Amino acid sequence: MSDDSRTTGKCLCGAVKITLASRPKEVGACHCNMCRRWASGPSMAFDAGKDIKVEGKAHVTAYRSSEWGERAFCKTCGSNLYFRLVEADSYVVCAGLLDDQDSLAFTSQIFIDSKPDFYDFANNTKNLTAAEFIAMYAPPADKA
Repeated sequence: MSDDSRTTGKCLCGAVKITLASRPKEVGACHCNMCRRWASGPSMAFDAGKDIKVEGKAHVTAYRSSEWGERAFCKTCGSNLYFRLVEADSYVVCAGLLDDQDSLAFTSQIFIDSKPDFYDFANNTKNLTAAEFIAMYAPPADKA
């Protein structure tokens, strides 16, 4: 891993720091009811997969918000950190943590059918309904 390709970020108080081996290129918005309750608006995040190092884990609290995922936040300052797909141990990281956000492109919105009427984004993005998104990522019915 070369130092110039790494991406860093931190929570509001700096107690939790993240390092990614590569720079994310795309960020998406989730309009599901849980994300909007968690973030007081759409959650703006990117898929980091397993490519994440978290420092300050003593300051991280995770809430199991569904059968397949948990949401983590800094228990010192309350910053939202990530959504983790538990079975896959894969992370979707809140874009606001990144030290450098300028290179991100806003490319997708999920749970678009749950978006309330009081806001809209002008960006032209790929939009998926709840059913379309769940069909892409839900475990097969025989595993449920």
